[in-house]
Amino acid sequence: MSIMDFNVKKLAADAGTFLSRAVQFTEEKFGQAEKTELDAHLENLLSKAECTKLWTEKILKQTEVLLQPNPNARIEEFVYEKLDRKAPSRMNNPELLGQYMIDAGNEFGPGTAYGNALIKCGETQKRIGTADRELIQTSAINFLTPLRNFIEGDYKTIAKERKLLQNKRLDLDAAKTRLKKAKVAEARAVQLNTSQPEENNIMIWAEEVTKSEQEVRITQSEFDRQAEITRLLLEGISSTHAHHLRCLNDFVEAQMTYYAQCYQYMLDLQKQLGSFPSTFLSNNNQSSSTPVPSVSAPSVLASASASLPSVSNSVVTSGFSELKSSSGNRKARVLYDYDAANSSELSLLADEVITVYSIPGMDSDWLMGERGNQKGKVPITYLELLN
Repeated sequence: MSIMDFNVKKLAADAGTFLSRAVQFTEEKFGQAEKTELDAHLENLLSKAECTKLWTEKILKQTEVLLQPNPNARIEEFVYEKLDRKAPSRMNNPELLGQYMIDAGNEFGPGTAYGNALIKCGETQKRIGTADRELIQTSAINFLTPLRNFIEGDYKTIAKERKLLQNKRLDLDAAKTRLKKAKVAEARAVQLNTSQPEENNIMIWAEEVTKSEQEVRITQSEFDRQAEITRLLLEGISSTHAHHLRCLNDFVEAQMTYYAQCYQYMLDLQKQLGSFPSTFLSNNNQSSSTPVPSVSAPSVLASASASLPSVSNSVVTSGFSELKSSSGNRKARVLYDYDAANSSELSLLADEVITVYSIPGMDSDWLMGERGNQKGKVPITYLELLN
């Protein structure tokens, strides 16, 4: 019975507190009650935390879209994650394309030029698919998980303490309002002090003022303590930024590794396709208005080689290195058609033989090429040096 009485009293007290806060909040909105303002430093920390949460959510969501463009697959992964179960393994897009190419190549015949090329392309696509899986896995561990932990963990704690601070502030301002009303009532009682009952009335309001002053002191102490707790949590946002910076570096390194792998895979594939008989290449050029490498490919290859030393080392063979270090020239066979991007470059035709040499200050991925009276820069990835 005593436990039930206690629960009823606690319920009544909680209801009274909630009602008091609601009244104070409403009066503040209508400008009928004063509001205790937080100090500028705490307000700045709250704004910084809110801004961090907002942009972290956006970056997290868009990174997930980047790594997994299929919305249905993202929903499926989310459901399995919430159920604490492993999502079924299935081929990603590059792997699926690669498998189709391999099956088509086997159907057309591995001994045919087209069938052999499809098989080689399919194998490369599968390798890119594997690299894609590694990128997703590494990014999820080193980048997405820390961001998600902040949103679902640290910031929820901050939001909880911030809400508690808001309630403590409402309690403090409600106590101040009651104290103000009690003092006004006491002053009126003093002015109307003409009889004994009024004297008793003055004592009642004096007691009410004393009670309200004590309540203000208690609520002020609780508000100050909660403000300090909230401030300490909010100051941890700077550490969160530092941690997310390290995670961002890990994500960039994962992307750099992925794109370098893809570049190397495609470079190897390009060399393999370039080793096909010249009759096959010429037939392809006659049957299609688009050359084997796209117009933008040389510039992409050149820029990627310049920005990725480990990859460019595989491009510049020992023969090219010797040629660049000497003042002589060599004959080179052109592997693919190439359309000059500007007047300083030389257009090339697959299987033609030109003279190449290096000049001081030239980019490591280019040589000077001569064909009769014509000369200009040519990308070394389109060339094969002849003995």
